[in-house]
Amino acid sequence: MVEIDQDFIQPPEHRPKLSIIEAENIPVIDLSPILDDSNNVKNPLVIDELVRKIGSACKEWGFFQVINHGAPLESRQRIESVGKKFFGQKMEEKKKVRRDIVNVMGYYETEHTKNVRDWKEVFDFTVKEPTLVPASIDPDDKEVTHWYNQWPEFPLEMRETFQEYAQHMKKLALKIMELIALSLGLPPKRFDDFFKDETSWIRLNHYPPCPNPDIVLGCGRHKDSGALTVLAQDEVSGLEVRRKSDGEWVLVKPLPNAYIINVGDVIQVWSNDEYKSVEHRVMLNTEKARLSYPFFLFPSHYTMVEPLKELTNDQNPPKYRPYNWGKFLATRKRSNFMKLDVENIQIHHFRI
Repeated sequence: MVEIDQDFIQPPEHRPKLSIIEAENIPVIDLSPILDDSNNVKNPLVIDELVRKIGSACKEWGFFQVINHGAPLESRQRIESVGKKFFGQKMEEKKKVRRDIVNVMGYYETEHTKNVRDWKEVFDFTVKEPTLVPASIDPDDKEVTHWYNQWPEFPLEMRETFQEYAQHMKKLALKIMELIALSLGLPPKRFDDFFKDETSWIRLNHYPPCPNPDIVLGCGRHKDSGALTVLAQDEVSGLEVRRKSDGEWVLVKPLPNAYIINVGDVIQVWSNDEYKSVEHRVMLNTEKARLSYPFFLFPSHYTMVEPLKELTNDQNPPKYRPYNWGKFLATRKRSNFMKLDVENIQIHHFRI
């Protein structure tokens, strides 16, 4: 066995199983009925069936894959190619855009999940440049500041490639949010106003080969704190999801040019637990590196996240107290740069 730094080693109860269960019956949803295509006559019955499938996937799984989604394959191929060029550089080059508590976007190689170090390196950038966020985590401090992206000198095309990809992901995410709204009995544009000054961002994850994938994870178990995650991954498997029906970890096999959609904690609160976010993690490979690039759809910083009034009543009262999204986000970001003695802020801290 190769000697592994103790910081990477998972507690025994959270180590990956060597016998992998490949997920069956994971919903794969064809979005072609809603594509903006002049030849595509939108049949109400077909749309109704699509909405039903989305609702069922959100409720039963908390995640699903989408195909025929309209996002161009070329843009995805470009971001993957540029990402490989960036991560293939020497460490001192990558560290020129290393993030810190002031510049929270950029390169990082010591990410922790649940206080255990992940076997990966990342590059983060926001969709809106700059992004408006609270200046501090103090609830009474109304001051705001800006997050700016850090772009490296190499690859030269990185900024343009990433920004173009981000716009495709935003469009796809908002399209899916419309379907989720309809599945909850809401108007399709019900969520749009929450994202006017979005704090959305994209991460490139690079998981190098690991000599001990039985005791180390690329990314430890977690749920996504935002509204929706749109994940692209290369052909190397690694993503595991905790199946709701039995609590087993199941491997999600990548489908060519599909996107994996995760319901986030914000949708869980907005829907008052009708749809719940799902725990997931990343397993490693002894021989192959893996690349993934999730888009995180996050609301405007001034959004008060709470169960929607249309989805609560006397029989189904709100299950969460309102919380300010910006303060929540700022608190979680702070934990990126320090090891916490307590659990990071979670939506269950606001449960009534």
